Amino acid sequence: MLDEATYSTLTSKVFKRLLASVDAADPDLLEADGGGDMVTITAVKTGEKVIVNTQRAVKQIWVAGRGEGVHFSLEPSGAWVDDKGRGLELYAWVKSCVEAASGVALSF
Repeated sequence: MLDEATYSTLTSKVFKRLLASVDAADPDLLEADGGGDMVTITAVKTGEKVIVNTQRAVKQIWVAGRGEGVHFSLEPSGAWVDDKGRGLELYAWVKSCVEAASGVALSF
């Protein structure tokens, strides 16, 4: 299992990457707010949100979007993959959730 310092560093990098991707999108379509252990991405026209936050106790990242919450664990390969074995990768899932909410295809 990851130690707290490594987990914090890795999640910080994930959040920075998410925020940079949203910042590159049209601000009339998407907004992002990052603070502490959470990033909220909002589809401006619909108000629908995709929420990404840490789950420190279990060293995971949780994403709420498309009507469900998915937990992602760090694999030895360095990829964040869902913990239910569905084959979901963190960035692909966030991209899918944001696109469903806003029609905007994020680029990572």
